[in-house]
Amino acid sequence: MTRTKNEIFEWLKALAIAVILAAVIRYFLFAPIIVDGQSMMPTLNNKDRMLVNKIGYIVGSPDRFDIVVFHATQEKDYIKRIIGLPGDHIEYRDDILYINGEAYDEPYLDAYKKEVIDGPLTEPFEIEVPEGHLFVMGDNRRQSRDSRHIGPVLIDEVMGKTNLVYWPFSEIRLVD
Repeated sequence: MTRTKNEIFEWLKALAIAVILAAVIRYFLFAPIIVDGQSMMPTLNNKDRMLVNKIGYIVGSPDRFDIVVFHATQEKDYIKRIIGLPGDHIEYRDDILYINGEAYDEPYLDAYKKEVIDGPLTEPFEIEVPEGHLFVMGDNRRQSRDSRHIGPVLIDEVMGKTNLVYWPFSEIRLVD
């Protein structure tokens, strides 16, 4: 009888450790997210499942063109691409991105730029990114609610970087 109690206790202990370890990993290191909508097409598809690396920005800082997940509202997280860092001057004109006066290539937009026949893919605008904020945009510029609409995002609202699609299984990939 004692052996059975010890065995049950060992199983319960192992289960408790597994649950605590899973919670720590999910809360502090990695979290799953489901892409909701078309705002990051063609880079990401609606319903793609991804992992968010939460620890990356604890030890490092966001880089331009990273794909990040952030708290847009209390109920909703958004996934977008970082275009501008704190202090950057961002300008779009003639469908060309200028950061601090320098033109940048955006190869992830090439497919959509070829399809557009009725005006620019990205409407012209100009903004200075405030300190402590990021300027983010979706890759599907005509279908994205991003910093052009909600304003620059506080860096503190960024959950982490994401670049691993793990579902659907047939499309497992790292995203640039």
